[in-house]
Amino acid sequence: MKKMTSALALFMLIFSAAQSFDTTKMNAFMKALDDHQKFMGAVAVAKDGNVIYQNAIGFADAETQLKNKPDTKFRIGSISKTFTAVLVLKAAENQKLSLTDPLSKFFPQVKNSEKITIEQLLNHRSGIFNVTNRPDYLMWNQKPATEAEMVNRIVESGSASEPGTKTDYSNSNYILLTYILEKVHGKPFAKILEQQITKPLKLNNTYYGGKINPAKNEAHSYSLSGTLTKESQTDMSVPAGAGALVSSTHDLVKFAGALFEGKLLKPETLAAMMKMTDGYGYGLFMVPFNGHIGYGHNGGIDGFQSALYYFADSKTAFVMLSNGSIFDNNKISVAALSGAYGQDITVPDFTSVSVSQEDLQKLTGVYASAQIPLKIEVRAKDGQLFAQATGQNEFPLDAKSATVFGFDTAGIELVFKPEKGEMTLNQSGMSFLFTKEK
Repeated sequence: MKKMTSALALFMLIFSAAQSFDTTKMNAFMKALDDHQKFMGAVAVAKDGNVIYQNAIGFADAETQLKNKPDTKFRIGSISKTFTAVLVLKAAENQKLSLTDPLSKFFPQVKNSEKITIEQLLNHRSGIFNVTNRPDYLMWNQKPATEAEMVNRIVESGSASEPGTKTDYSNSNYILLTYILEKVHGKPFAKILEQQITKPLKLNNTYYGGKINPAKNEAHSYSLSGTLTKESQTDMSVPAGAGALVSSTHDLVKFAGALFEGKLLKPETLAAMMKMTDGYGYGLFMVPFNGHIGYGHNGGIDGFQSALYYFADSKTAFVMLSNGSIFDNNKISVAALSGAYGQDITVPDFTSVSVSQEDLQKLTGVYASAQIPLKIEVRAKDGQLFAQATGQNEFPLDAKSATVFGFDTAGIELVFKPEKGEMTLNQSGMSFLFTKEK
C-alpha cells in the first residue's frame, strides 16, 4: 500500500506539472510559425526529468518531404562546448590534466601559449583569435581538416587580446581543448564523448557528426527566404568539440538534467563550471527569465540554430533546435518558458496588410535617435518597405498596418508617426525614439 501511495503521489506530481503547461496555446504558437514558414525545428520542455511539452514542425529533408519529429537529430553548434567543457573538467578530476596547465604543454607554437591556461581556454579568456572569423573561412570550412591544419590556422590567426585580460569568445579555444583531450586520453574525441557521457546517460541520439544523412533521422538546414534552399555543410572536423555534435531535444534535456543534478561532475567542479566571469563560465552562459536563473548554451552552425537552458530552482530544462528560421527564436524560448512557469503564451500574429506606394513614401527617410548612436534609412521599393541601420545590411519590413511594420527574424517592430516625422523602434522589450532628419 505504501508503494502504491508513493507511486500515485509521483504520478499526480507529473500530471500536475504537465497540466500547468498550456499545451494548446504553445501548439497554436508553433502552428503559426509552421503555417507562415517562419521556423523549422523541434522544441521540448522538461520538469523533474519528465518531458511536459514537445513539438516539431517543418521539414528535416524538404526534397523527400520528410517532416521534423521530436526525435529528429540536428547539428547543435556551440552547445557542443558544454559537452567538451564537461569532458575537460572530468579529465581534471581524474588528474589527467590541470586547469592551471599552460597551453605550451600541448601547443607551444600558439602565440602566448606559455601565458594561456586550460582554464582560460574554457572561459574564453585566452585572447586567441577566433579561427572561424578568418576572412578565408568559407574557402575551407566544407573540407576535411586535420589537427595540424587547424592548429596551423589558429597559429596564423594570432591573438585578439592579451591572455586573462577579457572574455573574448573564440571557437579556437574549444578546438584546441578537443585536441588536448585526445592527447591526454590517447583516443578520438568521439570515443571519449561516448564513453564518458553519451553511453552512461543512454543518449543514443547524441554523437560527433558527419555528413548529414536523413536516412539516419538527421535534419538538413535550410534558408526560409522564399523557396526552401538547402544550406551548405561545414565539415565537422573543422569545429570539432567547439561545434561538431549532433543531438535531439530529448537527449539534450536529459543531458542538462544529469549535469545540473550532479550526475556527471563533483559538486565543487560543477560550482566552478557555473561561476560566471564577464558573462561566461566553463562552457556555459547564464540566462535570466522572470526572476529565475538558467544555465546553458546556444549555438549556430550553417543554417542550424539551437538553445539549451536549465533552471535549477524548478528543475526545468528547455531546448530549441532549428534547421531553418526567419523568426526571432528568442521569442520561442520566452513562450516555452512562460508555459513552463504557468504564464500566458502570446501567439504571434503574422497578418500583413497592403499599403499603397504613396503611403509608404510618407515613411521613407533617414531617422536618427538621441538614445542610441544609430541611424536608420527607410526606403520604399516595389510596394514594400525596407530599412538599413548604420553599418548593417538592408532588411525587408512586413506591414502590420499602414504605420506599423515588423522584421520577425530579429524581433523588430517599427512604429511610424508620419505627421510628426517620428519612428519608434521596439526590440527585446526596449523602445527607442527616432526622428526623421530634414
